[in-house]
Amino acid sequence: MEKFVYKTPQELGQAAAAQAAKLIRATIENKGQANIILATGTSQFETLKALTETSGIDWSKVTMFHLDEYIGIDITHPASFRKYLKERFIEKTENLNAAYLINANDSVAECERLGRIISGNPIDVALVGIGENGHLAFNDPPADFETEKPYIIVDLDEKCRMQQLGEGWFETLQHVPKQAISMGIRQIMSSEHIIVSVPDRRKAQAVKDTLEGKITNICPASILQNHPSCKIFLDEPAASLLS
Repeated sequence: MEKFVYKTPQELGQAAAAQAAKLIRATIENKGQANIILATGTSQFETLKALTETSGIDWSKVTMFHLDEYIGIDITHPASFRKYLKERFIEKTENLNAAYLINANDSVAECERLGRIISGNPIDVALVGIGENGHLAFNDPPADFETEKPYIIVDLDEKCRMQQLGEGWFETLQHVPKQAISMGIRQIMSSEHIIVSVPDRRKAQAVKDTLEGKITNICPASILQNHPSCKIFLDEPAASLLS
């Protein structure tokens, strides 16, 4: 895993987006199209902003897959990741080929539906983040490193739910859902390239555990150490505990 540290979240986002754009353009040139995964949350604000402002990407040749979504959240809810992606990505890209968003109201059927689609569309570039508890997507510790299912139903631990509350997505902890649909660890790891954006001091311990700790499902993001083409973009506060 290659590490890059920048002073501000804005600089981090611009660098991560530039790398993503480079890979997407190269994939389109080589394959004629590109399949990407997008994460959400506050960690992706600057990366997605910079990516959608980048010129020279033929979005009509790009298919986007959604990383995770709360079960039972309507698309109009402020915390809906479908709403997030529509407003911060889909509406800002011209003629996007396809966007496979997660409808988490019929969770079992939705996992099966999306699993069939993504199995026929190998991922070229995945943009992801890391949670305060070290989660990758909504795979909270102890994460399932073994499942082959592309999308799974997961339970959200309290630290994860407190993070969502702390970021301002919900009014109280009781309003934060306890389950979500998440892309599985192996599906994420099957991506040809992975770009990780992690700003903020509150993520510093998770970053240290991910980069310098042992690979363990207690810090799910540590599995990224095994990926052959993974770049992590940090701001100085997020990198503050690294050796």
